[in-house]
Amino acid sequence: MTIQLPPNLIDKIQPIRLLILDVDGVLTDGRIVMNDLGQETKFFDVKDGHGLKVLARCGIDVVWITGRKSAVVEHRAKDLGVQEVHQLIWDKVKVFEEVLERRKLTARETAYMGDDIVDIPLLKRVGFAVAVNDAVDEAKEVADYVTRRNGGRGAVREVCDLLLKGQGKWERLMERYFS
Repeated sequence: MTIQLPPNLIDKIQPIRLLILDVDGVLTDGRIVMNDLGQETKFFDVKDGHGLKVLARCGIDVVWITGRKSAVVEHRAKDLGVQEVHQLIWDKVKVFEEVLERRKLTARETAYMGDDIVDIPLLKRVGFAVAVNDAVDEAKEVADYVTRRNGGRGAVREVCDLLLKGQGKWERLMERYFS
């Protein structure tokens, strides 16, 4: 099965070696449930998780940067093998630049997924900028790609698959499942 993507999208996707994700509204649907003890619960999509594992297996690393701090995020990251998670971050650009410097990557080799106005500075800096379908309009306007799916509802998986297809890794990956 041949995957057809627009040439401008393929040009942006091919160099990507790192996917950086916001958490609330991207990996989750944005809802935060708190019980009487103040303990927090978030909803994650299992298909997003599998997409991140497959992405890592295919050589694209993942980093999470979020403005909130939550033990739930730490648990989910550990469960998925995401080793770099930055929480309580007010200046995402500063952390982004530190991540690139430490990993010896360029912005062009990085994709970022966000959903709100606080994500716009990073969306404007990366090689491939993605907004989830239910993102605010301002984030969608600066994105290279807007997902068909909402945050926390398969949007991350959609982008993982898109990256693998755009880099020509999809068919080989599918051989594992269809052989």
